[in-house]
Amino acid sequence: MNNSFKDIGISYEDQIFIVAEAGDNHMGKIEDAIEMCRLAKLAGASCIKFQHHLPDEEMLKDIPMSDNFEEPLYDFLVKNALKLEDHIKIKDYCQKIGIKYLCTPFSFKAAVELNSIGVDFFKIGSGEMTDHASLEEISKIGKPIILSTGMSTLDEIESTYNFMKKQKVEFAFTNCVSEYPPNYEDINLGVIKTLKEKYEDILIGHSDHSPDIYTCIASVIYKPAIIEKHVILDKRIKGPDQSVSIDFNDLKCLCDGIRKVELASGSIKSVHHREKQIREWAFRSIVTIKPINKGEKFSKENIWTKRPGTGIPSKEFNNIIGKEAENNIDENVLLKWEDVK
Repeated sequence: MNNSFKDIGISYEDQIFIVAEAGDNHMGKIEDAIEMCRLAKLAGASCIKFQHHLPDEEMLKDIPMSDNFEEPLYDFLVKNALKLEDHIKIKDYCQKIGIKYLCTPFSFKAAVELNSIGVDFFKIGSGEMTDHASLEEISKIGKPIILSTGMSTLDEIESTYNFMKKQKVEFAFTNCVSEYPPNYEDINLGVIKTLKEKYEDILIGHSDHSPDIYTCIASVIYKPAIIEKHVILDKRIKGPDQSVSIDFNDLKCLCDGIRKVELASGSIKSVHHREKQIREWAFRSIVTIKPINKGEKFSKENIWTKRPGTGIPSKEFNNIIGKEAENNIDENVLLKWEDVK
């Protein structure tokens, strides 16, 4: 049983933990959910996440509709939410193929049910980020919790941080904008940096609702511990998350891009091994551009700089000017220190 993010493989020292958020894009079809797990693994994701809905536990039947829904959310979930037995099959399949299974409980009862099947950790959506009553009860289960911060002010994030610090459980925040999809100017990737600086004792990630992969890849520069992205089998499938989901070809590109940018994000400047052979021909040395007699002074009329870089370095040019030649030197040859008096 994993009781810390480090045990799961989530830390600033590990590779970024890439979560493929399947959400309800399976539209209630267990075979599609299983296929999403397989494709997420092939794409290189660390984890695939689903949602566990018990509609009567999480909402009233009559709630306002946002523009990413074509029917009341309650009705949609009654028709399309996975059952606990489905989650068991999905979790077992994930274990078989070697990808982490994660699930968002949208009620305390849903969290209890997920705990009964042995989940390692929970993801809490932005809508429940300030639901301290539910967070307190879910925290008592003792599993690490990732909380998204969409739709929240910095004061609300601070309030939830202070509340969660009193619970005996490890938790993390993900930067998030709960627009479906968001305006790019609303995403504010720099908030990742803000949260990391403010909350140095917890992990910070990024949960992305843009319809493509660019902002996720760009977020890597801030070194989040987690990146979450909605996925869908076919972008023509209708559903509440269709407009913010990428397909699995894009997920593969995203995972590849994240890993490459991670590798490129160091801050050490040195001459690397593979640069040394190029340095030999690409750098410049001091060369003669006319025949030079012994005792003749070096000047811009008889020496200049040319490739390769295997002679006297070109940076020494001004130090050579005005000195005398120790030997007769042919035209268009590398100057050597023994040629300089």
